[in-house]
Amino acid sequence: MIRKLVGLAREETYGLHGRWLLARLLLAPFPFYVGSRVRVKVLRLLGFQIGQGSSMWGTPKIIGSSPLHKKWVVGHHCLFNVECFFDLSGPITVGSHVVFGPQVALITGAHEIGYASHRLGLLKPEPITIGDGCWLGARATVLPGVTIGSGSVVAAGAVVTKNVPPNTLVAGVPAKIVRYLEADAQDSQLAAEIFSGVGT
Repeated sequence: MIRKLVGLAREETYGLHGRWLLARLLLAPFPFYVGSRVRVKVLRLLGFQIGQGSSMWGTPKIIGSSPLHKKWVVGHHCLFNVECFFDLSGPITVGSHVVFGPQVALITGAHEIGYASHRLGLLKPEPITIGDGCWLGARATVLPGVTIGSGSVVAAGAVVTKNVPPNTLVAGVPAKIVRYLEADAQDSQLAAEIFSGVGT
């Protein structure tokens, strides 16, 4: 009986994270586009790893397992637009100078495919990495285990299911390479050679 009660208590408090709850309470009075740097300072004071010069136009929605503050690492001078969603079942690493459009979603919670009677299998989180200088358009979704190479652009509404090479524009559902973007001449040639045919 006690074991069942303990198990039930764990299930019912899975999404309760003290630091994140306190952050939400402190930031609740701020409407969208107000206090963008205050949000970052509050989260940083509560142990979240967010680089200098970053700002949030709205408090993101965050879910996942503890410790949340150790599973989300953000570089310097990043911009988060409103209503971004981060699933921290697994770690998310964001480089510097990254821009997130409105309602961008990063999902780390992968699941196995179960039996026919219950297809949702065991949770197997996979990390997401966003390289320096990337721009993720409005409502872009990045799925578990994906790395987006530095300098890339994810078009609005795209669903990224596999790795994106550096300095490329991807779009669509599932996201495919539209074209390579300008970089240093040597970088562009190397990316084209390494990733020729990726996403097609």
